[in-house]
Amino acid sequence: MDRNTTERNKMHAPPDCPSDPAGEAFWRFSLALYARPGVAEALIALQGRAGRDVNLILFGLWIGARYGRDLDGDGFAAAAEAAAPANGVVRDIRALRRQLARDDDDVRSLRRALLRLELAAERQVQRRLARCIAAEALPHAPERESGDRFSAALANLSRCLGAESESPEAAVLRRAVALLMRRT
Repeated sequence: MDRNTTERNKMHAPPDCPSDPAGEAFWRFSLALYARPGVAEALIALQGRAGRDVNLILFGLWIGARYGRDLDGDGFAAAAEAAAPANGVVRDIRALRRQLARDDDDVRSLRRALLRLELAAERQVQRRLARCIAAEALPHAPERESGDRFSAALANLSRCLGAESESPEAAVLRRAVALLMRRT
């Protein structure tokens, strides 16, 4: 996800895809979390400063919050591998959009079109990540399943962020997930 939060909030999500309920659930979770105060900025800071993959962060939070799955390093690696082809497309579209720096009506129109395309590509990344669950592509250790979905989400966040797990941005994400899950 990218800096242009204002434009993103004005954009409508593409219609639901009934053949991919997990992908749609993940997308809705991401939109709901991303809309919380400070979350967009926190995710972008983690992406820019620490090179973290926003969709993997969101995936770890979602799979914990929804399924109680506590992913280990192998789980995150399998998810990253599944998303890699679509992530490359997102990066290419984002880079092109950022190159359009002139500020006239024609360029703004092209930037908005590229932003819509970038969001569609991000949605494909999330569908690929969600399919990891259905395909059982993620390493699965029963002892890593938790009845406490909130704890699983937070464990995934810490694992995904590594040294950044104590950053102010991680604190923003922890609070936002707590509120989203109605846990305080």
